[in-house]
Amino acid sequence: MLDWIANFGGWGWAILGLMLIGGEILAPGVFLIWLGLAALLTGAVVGLFGIGWQAAMLVFAVLAGASVLAGRLLTRRKGEEPDAATGLNDRGRQLIGKVFRLETTMAGGEGRVRVGDSSWRIVGPELLAGAEVKVVRVEGSTLVVEKA
Repeated sequence: MLDWIANFGGWGWAILGLMLIGGEILAPGVFLIWLGLAALLTGAVVGLFGIGWQAAMLVFAVLAGASVLAGRLLTRRKGEEPDAATGLNDRGRQLIGKVFRLETTMAGGEGRVRVGDSSWRIVGPELLAGAEVKVVRVEGSTLVVEKA
């Protein structure tokens, strides 16, 4: 049953690598390409040194981990937080630093601003309608503002 693993060889690793890279083309996600690269390199190591299947699996595991980490470093944008979203689908976060005009006079530290076709609840200093405010942070679905 495990004969095919023992006889996988360098060409088998190369074919697996090409299949993984092809899988990346069919289902893009920038992950399979790194595993495919690791499989291609494993095929080269197996072909050059004629190592057994156990050592080949170990080489693949090490190369897969290294290539995925290298890929993450290469594809991460400069200044981007490694594990945080860039604000996609987080409308409130996209509004930080923007200036808006108050719809109504702020009463009790609360008011509203119009952003595009929606109205947002805000908290901040008491200001008259029409005053300009700058969004400094978001708390849930409420914008925290200061006078602009």
